[in-house]
Amino acid sequence: MRILYVASEAYPFIKTGGLADVAGSLPLALNEKGQDVRVVIPLFNQIDQEYKEEMEFVDYYYVDLDWRHQYVGVYKYKHENTIFYFLDNEQYFNRNNVYGELDDGERFLFFSKAVTMLPKIIDFKPDIIHSNDWHSAMVNVFCKDFAKGDEYYRDIKLLFTIHNLKYQGMFPPDLLKISGLSPEYFSEDALKFYDVINFMKGGIVFSDAFNTVSGSYALEIKNSYFGEALDGVIRRYEYKLSGIVNGIDYNLWNPETDKFIDYHFSADDLEGKKENKIALQEMYGLPVREDIPIISIISRLVEMKGLDLVSYILDELLYEDIQFVVLGTGDPKYEDMLKYFQWKYPQKVAARLYYNNDESHKIYAGSDFLLMPSLSEPCGVSQLIAMRYGTVPIVREAGGLKDTVKPFSDFNQDGTGFSFTNINAHDMLYTIRRAISYYYSLDFDTIRRNAMNTQNNWEESSKAYIELYKKI
Repeated sequence: MRILYVASEAYPFIKTGGLADVAGSLPLALNEKGQDVRVVIPLFNQIDQEYKEEMEFVDYYYVDLDWRHQYVGVYKYKHENTIFYFLDNEQYFNRNNVYGELDDGERFLFFSKAVTMLPKIIDFKPDIIHSNDWHSAMVNVFCKDFAKGDEYYRDIKLLFTIHNLKYQGMFPPDLLKISGLSPEYFSEDALKFYDVINFMKGGIVFSDAFNTVSGSYALEIKNSYFGEALDGVIRRYEYKLSGIVNGIDYNLWNPETDKFIDYHFSADDLEGKKENKIALQEMYGLPVREDIPIISIISRLVEMKGLDLVSYILDELLYEDIQFVVLGTGDPKYEDMLKYFQWKYPQKVAARLYYNNDESHKIYAGSDFLLMPSLSEPCGVSQLIAMRYGTVPIVREAGGLKDTVKPFSDFNQDGTGFSFTNINAHDMLYTIRRAISYYYSLDFDTIRRNAMNTQNNWEESSKAYIELYKKI
């Protein structure tokens, strides 16, 4: 099958979150299984110059937005076994920020319309266009609209993947005026969402099928707590909803070959894991002690990630003989909270309030536990990476965390981590303390090896996507 995979970001070119990891690895896995998948993303200013210099110019065309006749340059770059296309427009993509600009609605409306026109330009008619999250959701709307007057689009099927329902792309209805779409699209059956237009709603309504990135999250978003006010729309179209759990790139995340870590190791030889722990303590200025556990968080510091739960019990937790490492940025209140605890417990807390890819590899390799107390988690990638590196996850049973982390059982000696159910800070604290107790037992290496031997690559999930493509 010919699939045009559309996203706003893809690793290794540009990454702000988990979407980039998926867009950078799932198409590669699908191509390995005999599909013809091409990826398209915007040519953002932030893409490294070394990639830009190697891109090949393909063609250019124009997209009309109201009276504006906007240029689109098409570049391509072959990454491993997959062709990536980059759509260039200086006005929209040469910005200081990837997201968060005042005209984001217009920027990604332009991108979606340009993507819909792209197959004719590159002579690649897809069987399926697979769009992801709100940034490319309007591709579905434009494709269905174009099909009314152009039979080229009538047999193209549309799959839409929701990576995070919280971010929906909601903008004033005036945006419809420049899109070229009929005012009829501002209706309850189309894009209207209260008094605005909602790109993600358009992705759901106008797709042939839509999915989320775990089975549990697909069930959760039908309910009001997780549904972010779109649960009514999701229930209406649940006949075309499914869930497929994410995987990770096992070539990129491999403790036996990882170029970013100081010592390599495997499930059969964990000696390098201990050496990476010492290297991590030295790098962050923590006392070098092999006899205490390091608990880490690698995350955006936002409410959804359960940071309020952490703030309630961090004083109590730090009474324990542990070290606590955080890497990430986010809301100032959480950053300030972590700065305070780093000041109060300088021998126990290392808060690095930025994101650095190299350091993330070192933390996964050197930590003993990864804490993910998310209130909602569509899938989560950090827990999958942590298990690959023998870092035992402690998670709340939400969405993909519930689907991917199996609680350890003394009776069967199986399980890959520890979990708690309720959104309750002390439930989390008791679970962390239970996990710490295992750190000092003979079972801990068993838990590590269970986690490292779990298959969380794209092997099974890519097969599930192929079956979904065939179904639609």
